[in-house]
Amino acid sequence: MADGRDGDRLESRSGDRQEGLPRPLDPIDRDILHILHTDGRASIRSVAERVHVSRANAYARINRLIDDGVIRGFGARINHERAGQGASAYITLKIVQNTWRTVREHLRTLPGASHIALVSGDFDVLLLVHTPDNRALRELVLTRLQSIPEVLSTRTLLVFEEDDLDPES
Repeated sequence: MADGRDGDRLESRSGDRQEGLPRPLDPIDRDILHILHTDGRASIRSVAERVHVSRANAYARINRLIDDGVIRGFGARINHERAGQGASAYITLKIVQNTWRTVREHLRTLPGASHIALVSGDFDVLLLVHTPDNRALRELVLTRLQSIPEVLSTRTLLVFEEDDLDPES
């Protein structure tokens, strides 16, 4: 899909239907999502054959899923250690009340930040980072994160080993 093996390229268009009630997904839409989650490079022809619809129908459905914000993009699953990002950590943050949007914008600019979530419980934000080594991780936490005025405290949980869940499971 992303490489356009059969010459078809899918790109998000403006006019996304992300506000309002989500459009219901039928079993074919769900099958398409499963196929693309398993193999984001699947061609439209392959997707159409596997869900037993025409290429035009598959193309229209995928574009609708993109326009509706169901599909947010296509990407690669990365082995961070082999990519030179050998130190990973989950970092919890307590933040000043009602500053989530400001904090989120700061966190989006951090090198190695790969997931940001506003959560409930003993802390407010959960951040996943991948850095080249522990020195870079230390710098990120002590210099970058703790200098954000809205961050009250942090706690770092080192990741010793990680594994992506296989979409086929």
